[in-house]
Amino acid sequence: MPLWDLGSLSRLKNFSGLFQDVSSKKPEISAVNSDSFTPIDLPLIGHREDENKMQEVQLGSHTVRSHGMTVARTHMHDWVILMLLGLIVVILNVIHPFYRFVGKDMMTDLKYPLKINTVPVWAIPMYAVALPIAIFFIVYFRRRDVYDLHHAILGLLFSVLITGVITDAIKDAVGRPRPDFFWRCFPDGKDVYDQLGNVVCHGKKSVIKEGHKSFPSGHTSWSFSGLGFLSLYLSGKIKVFDRKGHVAKLCIVFLPLLFASLVGVSRVDDYWHHWQDVFAGGLLGFIVATFCYLQFFPPPYHAQGWGPYAYFQVLEESRSVTQAATIVNGSNVQVTEAWVENQEDETSIHGCMGLSLAHNSGSALEELESGRR
Repeated sequence: MPLWDLGSLSRLKNFSGLFQDVSSKKPEISAVNSDSFTPIDLPLIGHREDENKMQEVQLGSHTVRSHGMTVARTHMHDWVILMLLGLIVVILNVIHPFYRFVGKDMMTDLKYPLKINTVPVWAIPMYAVALPIAIFFIVYFRRRDVYDLHHAILGLLFSVLITGVITDAIKDAVGRPRPDFFWRCFPDGKDVYDQLGNVVCHGKKSVIKEGHKSFPSGHTSWSFSGLGFLSLYLSGKIKVFDRKGHVAKLCIVFLPLLFASLVGVSRVDDYWHHWQDVFAGGLLGFIVATFCYLQFFPPPYHAQGWGPYAYFQVLEESRSVTQAATIVNGSNVQVTEAWVENQEDETSIHGCMGLSLAHNSGSALEELESGRR
C-alpha cells in the first residue's frame, strides 16, 4: 500500500476518535442548553414567590374555549356520579323516616310552638351553590383558568350532594322528633296514645313525616358544605396563610362560615331542631367540604394552594415536553457542528493527498529521466 494511503487512514482514525469525543460530550452540552433556554425553569433561580407569580401568569392559556371540552371529557364519569347522587337525594326525601316511639313523658320537651322557617328551603341552593359558583366565575374571568373553574364547580357540587345523601340517610334512619312535634302530631292540642303509650297522631301526614327528621339539621349541613367549600377556596386564592399577618384576609374567609353558623342558629330559634342536630349538621357539612376540596386543590396553607392539582400537572407535562425539545435541538446542533468539522477535515485531508500524489509523481519522473541518461 502506498505511503499516502497509510497517512490518510491514520488521519481518518484520528478524526473518528475526535467525532466520538464530541458525541460523548453532547448530553452535557445539551443538558446545559436545556437548563439555560427553558423559560419555565428560570423562576426557580429566584424566590419561591417569583415561581408562583410566573405560574399564575401562564394561566391565560387554559380557557373554556381551548381546554373546556378536554376537561369535561376527562371527568365525564364524575358528572355521571353527581347525577346519581342527586337521584339518591330525591329518593331519600320521598321515603318515610323511621317513626320512633314517642311517649307522653317525652312530650314535655316536644311542645315548642310550630313556626315557619326563617331561612326558607328554596334559599339554600341560592347561597350554598349559586353564590359560590358566581364567585368561581369571577375568579375565572380574572385568571382564565378552566381547570380552576371546572374543579371548583365539580368539588362544590360533590360537597353539597354527598352531604345531602349522608344527612337525609341519617334523618330517615334515626327518626328523631323535632322540638315542635307535639303540634305537628296534635294540631288541635288534644293528645292521643295507644295501649303501649305511643302517640296516635291525627295531624297532616306530610307535616308528621317532616316532624320525624330532626337529626341532623339539613339546613346547617348544606350551608356548611357549600359555604365551607367557598371558605376554603377563598383562603387558597387570597393566600391567607402567607405568614404576612393580613387579618383582613381572615375576615373574608370567616364571613361564609359566619353566615352558615347563623343559619344553624335560626334552626334552633325556629324550634325546628335541637342544638345537637345543628352541631352535628355543621360538623358533617364542613368535614365533607374539606374532603371534597382537598380532592381537587392543595391545602390552603400550601405554597401552591392558589391553584388546582390539574393545572400544576399540565404545567409539569408542558415543562417536560419543552425540556425534551430543547435537548433534541441541542443534540441536532452538536451533530451539525461535528458534521461541518468533518467536512473541513475531509477537505484538508484530500488536499494533503493531492500534494503527496503530485510530489510522488514528480519524483518518479525525475528518476526515469535520470535512468535514460
